[in-house]
Amino acid sequence: MNPDHTQRTPRPGRRTVLRTAVLGTAAGLALPTAASAASPARTTAAPPGAVSRPPSGTSGTAGSVSWRWLGTSGWRMDLDGRTVLFDPYVTRFSTGLFDGAFDPATELETDEGLVDRHAGRPEVILVSHSHWDHLNDVPYLAKTTGARVVGTETTYHLLCSLGVDPAQLSVVRGGEVLDFGGYTVEAVASVHSRNKNHSYFSPGTLNAPPATAPTTIAELPEGNTLAFQVTFGNGPSVFLMGGSDFIEREVTGLRPGIAMVAVPSSTATYRYVPRLMRALGGPGVVVPVHWDNFEVPLSGPPPRDPGADLEGLVAGVRAASPTSRVVVPDYRTVYGPDMRPVK
Repeated sequence: MNPDHTQRTPRPGRRTVLRTAVLGTAAGLALPTAASAASPARTTAAPPGAVSRPPSGTSGTAGSVSWRWLGTSGWRMDLDGRTVLFDPYVTRFSTGLFDGAFDPATELETDEGLVDRHAGRPEVILVSHSHWDHLNDVPYLAKTTGARVVGTETTYHLLCSLGVDPAQLSVVRGGEVLDFGGYTVEAVASVHSRNKNHSYFSPGTLNAPPATAPTTIAELPEGNTLAFQVTFGNGPSVFLMGGSDFIEREVTGLRPGIAMVAVPSSTATYRYVPRLMRALGGPGVVVPVHWDNFEVPLSGPPPRDPGADLEGLVAGVRAASPTSRVVVPDYRTVYGPDMRPVK
């Protein structure tokens, strides 16, 4: 699309992403316990050089790990005072997407106080792809916390253009296993979900920084998509998706204890749920994500995206993987390592 570059007036108390580049959660959620988050151990020997993963059904010593859903596909993961974020988007400004008046020229903006409150002080930020509902708040977080950002080449170029120090950025393509001391991050090559027309908003990749820093949502292309599997010590492994599609060959054998599974808005992906459950080996816990209206604040109960078939995904998981426990998350709940609410 060719967005109209007419400047919009930011809401009071918010700075635009561009201004932040020049100058520079709702309630938390917690992670599932190691014992209940794990799934059966592998029965086949791993080939030489393969990544060593703890059996997903065993209880390890993962410390005090907790999960907080930041809405959309975003998660805050805390382990012994260390914070990892995935696709943190908490500003949640209106684009008209959910009321039938979608405006691709909507200006990017970040509510700094809100982001600070929900995202904390991350040391690592994982980014699945570069659409605004995944990347918008990342430049501010990276610049104010010094966090390392792991993402695609497109994410790298966009963040550089928005003033993030290139030394903080790690480009991955899928297959990399990064050791952060106490937890590992495995990058998984993936693909973006499709609408009923088998397409999606703002496709494209960047091989260099854009000529000018992005100011609108249309200026943030998808830029290829990643999934991630994060393993905390010898405790829970969690599979994180930023879109409702996947590459079956890339996820087969991951066997996470917990899978954060994006809810589709169409049936464009063939047998999405049964293929994913089979490839992942029947996760112990399945958590539907990206089914909420992400233009409503995180302060209340999650509002539904009318186009997302949450019930269909839950039913599909129960049919394809009957031993998996399904947890529909809430913004205001902190979850422990077994993805049960912390009292």
